[in-house]
Amino acid sequence: MSFPFNVYLLAFGSAALTTAGALPLWRAWCLRSGHVDDPGRRKIHHTPVPLAGGLAVLTGLIVPLLAGAVGYGLQVLPWPAASFAVGYGFDQRGLQLAAILFGAVGMTFLGWWDDKHELRAGVKFAGQFLIALLVAAAGVRITLFVPSEIFSYAITILWLLTLVNAFNFMDNMNGLCAGLGAIGAWGFAVLAAVDGQYLVALLALLTCGALVGFLPFNFPKASAFLGDAGSHLTGYLLAVLAILPHFCPPENPRPLAVLAPLLMLAVPLGDLAWVVLLRWKLGQPFYVGDTNHLSHRLVRRGHSKTTAVLLIWLLAVVLVALAVI
Repeated sequence: MSFPFNVYLLAFGSAALTTAGALPLWRAWCLRSGHVDDPGRRKIHHTPVPLAGGLAVLTGLIVPLLAGAVGYGLQVLPWPAASFAVGYGFDQRGLQLAAILFGAVGMTFLGWWDDKHELRAGVKFAGQFLIALLVAAAGVRITLFVPSEIFSYAITILWLLTLVNAFNFMDNMNGLCAGLGAIGAWGFAVLAAVDGQYLVALLALLTCGALVGFLPFNFPKASAFLGDAGSHLTGYLLAVLAILPHFCPPENPRPLAVLAPLLMLAVPLGDLAWVVLLRWKLGQPFYVGDTNHLSHRLVRRGHSKTTAVLLIWLLAVVLVALAVI
């Protein structure tokens, strides 16, 4: 069955436009409610910036997805092949999709609450753990060819928590976190589309489009930040997108293909491993921020912040291309 390319384009474009349209509204709400990031230690801005990005990205993800579901339910989609494929995906993965969306809202709310009240690390970790457990219980799990449900739950929860915090750590310069998320989501979309996993590809393109729609408001100058709400959401979505595809289907066995997600997400994972190890060697808590991330080190080598972000994006593009190949 040939899946219409126009549907992929619609998913990406509708998410990007929805995010871009919602951002000014969320930005105004954040300014009125005082939900802003104030200047301070380790901050690169000198005036309060609204923490509207995460809310806008979530809007850009959910609104087109719900619109597509309603269109399928009313049987008004103009592409029969797409309608059949998406409907089959909803039927097969309806519970999982509902859990994924619930988790996306939960992660966004947890990050928003952390932005507002600066939660203790233990409280934030507990919230992340509960959301990851819910998603795993819905069937969104990693197996790695190990026939053990306990192992599947444990590795899935560990993966989700790792990616959420990796992207949270990477949200340290304008455009860095959102750009890496968009690049990774695009890679997962390509892999899923090539393997005929249409619903996964559409979800990845919605994620990519929602993040791309936010980037003009965040890079190179920022009129809004992702905040912990947005970085939690981005890391969570990329972690889920790495779980959903069948990288080694029975009809086309490629055991090494399961390494593709690690390659696609090598930049945030590598940065996380580096700073955690360094903080441990220095005797510092791993969850306390510093300026030893890859982006900061590039700046200390003489690059501007914008150039540092572009170089890291380029590295991510190369790694994603290798993973796809």
